[in-house]
Amino acid sequence: MPVTDRQVERWLREDLGHHDATNDVPGETTGRLVAREAGVAAGLDAAVATFDYLGVDAERQAEAGDCIEPGEAVLTVSGAAQSVLRGERVAVNVAGHASGVATKTRAAVDAAREVTDDVAVAGTRKTTPGLRGVEKRALSTGGGDTHRLDLSHMAMVKENHAAELGLEAAIQRFQERTSFATKVEAEVEEPADAPRAAAAGADIVLLDNMSPAETSEAVDLLRDAAAGALAEASGGITVDDVPAYARTGVDVISMGSLTHSAPSLDYSFRTG
Repeated sequence: MPVTDRQVERWLREDLGHHDATNDVPGETTGRLVAREAGVAAGLDAAVATFDYLGVDAERQAEAGDCIEPGEAVLTVSGAAQSVLRGERVAVNVAGHASGVATKTRAAVDAAREVTDDVAVAGTRKTTPGLRGVEKRALSTGGGDTHRLDLSHMAMVKENHAAELGLEAAIQRFQERTSFATKVEAEVEEPADAPRAAAAGADIVLLDNMSPAETSEAVDLLRDAAAGALAEASGGITVDDVPAYARTGVDVISMGSLTHSAPSLDYSFRTG
């Protein structure tokens, strides 16, 4: 999902409004996007796209995924002062948000790797409307898995589906309505329901809001059933919780907080 001119135009229209009196500055200038704290660089493609749209020359000084330190410039620009100033806040905001997601994701992945190399750390669909592409790329940049990008990528039996139809019936209904190439994931809230979901045909069983002990029990039940389904732990998991869940034997740890609660990395834009 590359950044499009349409996205950039929407961002700029939102920021500039109907009359930009602030940035009516003549002449040419240069600028640089500087990190004010350590983190993982991301979102620089969106920042470059913003300046490109405004006719400003922009050059990356860091690559996505690089570890950056305070005072390090990650992007330099040159062009008309008015255009540089008009683009800087959008560029700072988007790059800061994306870098925050990448930084938090890298911390979660590092925490998992202290325990095992066999578990994936993934995001969820808890993304900001209009920024899903930016956030999903940032997840990948931080070493995480993007999970499904939208509803078409995988069918998921949630608790509401199971409550309405029953767990097995809901899984069967989804299987009947998807391609052979589309996986079906089923969410369960009790360890005993994990092998039920796998036996009904779920490719992935999401262990929702279970403690590490309950997750470990569910994983053992799935393995004993030899159903071949992947196990995914999710629901309120923090970076500090990751090692405990990594020890349970799950295949995936998914975390909505990687996108909806990641603090923006602090960048400053300096001209001249």
